[in-house]
This record gives sequence, structure tokens and C-alpha cells, in this order.
Amino acid sequence: MPYELYYWNGLQGRGEFVRLALEEARAPYVDIVRGSEEQGQGDAAMMALLGSKTEPFIPFAPPFLRDGDLIVSQTANILLYLGPKLGLAPETDLRYVVHGLQLTIADMVTEVHDTHHPIASGQYYEDQKAAAKARAADFLAHRLPKFMHYFERVLAQNPDGPHHLVGDRLTYVDLSMFQLIEGLHYAFPRATARFATHYPRLAALHAAVAARPNIAAYLASERRLPFNETGIFRHYPELDGAAH
Repeated sequence: MPYELYYWNGLQGRGEFVRLALEEARAPYVDIVRGSEEQGQGDAAMMALLGSKTEPFIPFAPPFLRDGDLIVSQTANILLYLGPKLGLAPETDLRYVVHGLQLTIADMVTEVHDTHHPIASGQYYEDQKAAAKARAADFLAHRLPKFMHYFERVLAQNPDGPHHLVGDRLTYVDLSMFQLIEGLHYAFPRATARFATHYPRLAALHAAVAARPNIAAYLASERRLPFNETGIFRHYPELDGAAH
């Protein structure tokens, strides 16, 4: 049976981190909301699960993955579950190191989201632009460098070499790092213009993932939705600082 992935339609969002792992492994999966034969059918199926009064262990929000009778929620948790099944996680206890890095990526993704919604997720961006501008400036000046220098150091100090974050072969956290960097380039093109100069190992990892045959095919396909201003990574020129 194919995996069933549930996520909001029309945006990459946190579901994209899971899609990249499934696509790299060429695992059979159905993107339930996107792949519905009738418009709205997939949305209805997802909302029915979220609002179920009888389904055990219902997820709080998408993304979530159904594998037979099991429903797994939360991006990092889904990848922890899928990693060994897809050959994208170490067979040793290093899988928990991979998971820890994935959780750190999740922390940064939340901070990216909060650059454009610093006050309330339920309010429009236009209702909190002043706060967003201040939050984005701090993120670009302090938080982005702190996270990226950390990840650059993880690559430099990997005992198996700087080509992967953990071990000597691709894991799902390498794919997630690619997606994080892609999103940062989209949201903050001016601020990340010299990304490769500051973080050469991360830039090399990003390029290597993009060149992988299965990932390259996915990126060129209609399955890969473009970034847009309804997702996590949003490009608002007024929030994009100068390169540093």
C-alpha cells in the first residue's frame, strides 16, 4: 500500500520536508489533498480525520502520514519513522543524532515563520507589518547566522567528512537542509546573496542534493509546487535585509 501524506493544498509548507524523503526514495505515496479526483475530496478526508470523534491518536494538525492503520504526525517524527524504512537514516544510534538535527531545523523553520507572523498566526501579515519588519531584521542579523554557523560546524566536524551532516551517506536531514536553504534563498534573496561565501559546506550540500537524479526530477516536475506567500517561506521585499 502506498503511504498517504496529508497536508494543506497549494503550498509546500512543512509537508515538503516529508515529500523530499519520499521522492528521493521513490517510495509509493499519495498526496491525499492534492491527488483527489474531485476537488475538495482530499480536503474533506483530511478534515474528517482531524475532527474525528472516534479515530484514536488523532493528529493536532498536518502534516501527518498514514501507513496502514498507523497515523504518524509532526514533520520530524514522520521522518524519524520513515527514515529507516526508506534507507535514509543510519542503522545505528546515530539515527537519534539525525533526529536531533531535524528538530533543530524545525526550530529554525518556526523562527522563519515568525518573521512574517510575529504576533499571531491568525492575523494577516498586513496587520503586523511593523512587528514583522523588526522581527525579520533581528532574525537576519542574529538568528540566521547562529543557526547556519552551527550547521556549517556540524558538517566540518563530521568524522566521515563534510559531504553529509551525519555519517558517510545521504540521510533525510540532508534533504531537509536543502529545503531549508532553498526556502531562505526564496524568502531573503538579498540577505542570502553571499550564502556560499559564509557557509561553503552548506552550499555544497545544497548543490549536491539538488543534483541527485530523483530530487532533480522531482524539482522539475509539476509535483513540486513553487514557493508562494501562503507558505512558511514568504518573500516580502520589505523584510529582506542587505547581504551580510
